[in-house]
Amino acid sequence: MLRALLLVLCVSLASCSQVDVNTYSEASPKLDLREFFEGRVEAWGMFQKRSGEVVRRFHVAIEGYSEGDALILDESFTYDDGSTQKRIWTLTPQGADQWSGTADDVVGEAQGEVSGNTFRWQYVLSLPVGDDVYDVHLDDWMYLIDENTMANRSFMTKFGVEVGQITLFFRKQE
Repeated sequence: MLRALLLVLCVSLASCSQVDVNTYSEASPKLDLREFFEGRVEAWGMFQKRSGEVVRRFHVAIEGYSEGDALILDESFTYDDGSTQKRIWTLTPQGADQWSGTADDVVGEAQGEVSGNTFRWQYVLSLPVGDDVYDVHLDDWMYLIDENTMANRSFMTKFGVEVGQITLFFRKQE
């Protein structure tokens, strides 16, 4: 019985493997991260618990600009309950299609890779919930839809267990 349970567990874990970002290497339009985010970008999104229940909606105003090699994303969040939050990302190119990034509420350094129309961005975020702060892992998948529109699906985990998902749509402003 124990062997059967272990076999089922191994098969289940193997089926959870992620798609590689290079799967999208030929997808178009090609994403130029700096080109998309420089200037003003607006975004609309929601957070869902793993049950699927939407528990938070938000709007983000983003001002993107270059500072030397770095791409700065100054993000201002407004949530459906009227609360606000600020995050300033500093993204730095690390060679062909590779990026690293920091922000005040990010633990350590975020790592990302662009391939075709896709950007995969992984990091640990210090997330305040009530009086507590939890470090959660985020696995963001951003897909350029057209030159002005990007869709983002984020998977949030704690100890390898999914706690929720974020869906976000970006629109570059003229």
